[in-house]
Amino acid sequence: MKKVLSLLLIMTMIFALTTGCSSKTDEQPAENTTNQDTAAQAEKEEDNTLVMYTNAEFPPFEYFEGEKIVGVDVDIANEIAKDMGKELVVEHIDFSSIIPAVLNDKADFGAAGMTITAERQEQVDFSISYVESIQHIISKKDAEILDMEGLKGKKIGVQLGTTGDLAISDAVNLPEGDLYNSGAEVKTYKNALEASQDLLAGRIDAVVIDKLPAEEIVNGNEGLKTVVFGDISEAYGICVKKGNEELLNSINSTLQRLLDEGKIAEFIENHSK
Repeated sequence: MKKVLSLLLIMTMIFALTTGCSSKTDEQPAENTTNQDTAAQAEKEEDNTLVMYTNAEFPPFEYFEGEKIVGVDVDIANEIAKDMGKELVVEHIDFSSIIPAVLNDKADFGAAGMTITAERQEQVDFSISYVESIQHIISKKDAEILDMEGLKGKKIGVQLGTTGDLAISDAVNLPEGDLYNSGAEVKTYKNALEASQDLLAGRIDAVVIDKLPAEEIVNGNEGLKTVVFGDISEAYGICVKKGNEELLNSINSTLQRLLDEGKIAEFIENHSK
């Protein structure tokens, strides 16, 4: 009898252990499946956004309307996101930080009235051009500044990292520059609006910036005028990380559609004062 009871006890313990192991094994895959589904869902949601980095102090292309970023480039970006079936997210940063953000995958693309240059093309890929521009000089109405010659010996404000910054810095600092050894000085700003405030306050003599933003600033501030800086035409493009052909093709497709439909000209008119 003792042997039978011992045998039954051993069999009971084996059954309990076996059942416990079986339950643990059954539960584990279910937990893993749940985690995988959650991760997949999160990835899917993240993949449904299209992140644009810009500098929202460059009207009419990007500017703040209350706390919301609006402008020509935002309208274009919304069309790109719609065509791709994604939700657009727009982030405001310094202009000089946009390309590094794209390179570090913080942004899918950069759009900020950005001129396509050879130097920038070494870092990122650009879309087809969608706007042609030219540099302008903003000064006080009574200032005798009618062209680059009038900038000799002057304090000139530029937005850091823009083509105006590059053009003026070269003209002032390089021996072959038109303003070299003229006594002209360059002062950099985070945006052209800050520079224009210093211009109005008399701390600088002129601001060099793209045509449409220059006209916006002059229209919004009494006592200022704008004249053409030079006759070199510039083309705006949207930048993406090098090799991101799928996104670049999508952007180009939307841009071409908008150009064909005359929508970009319409966007510019809507956002110009």
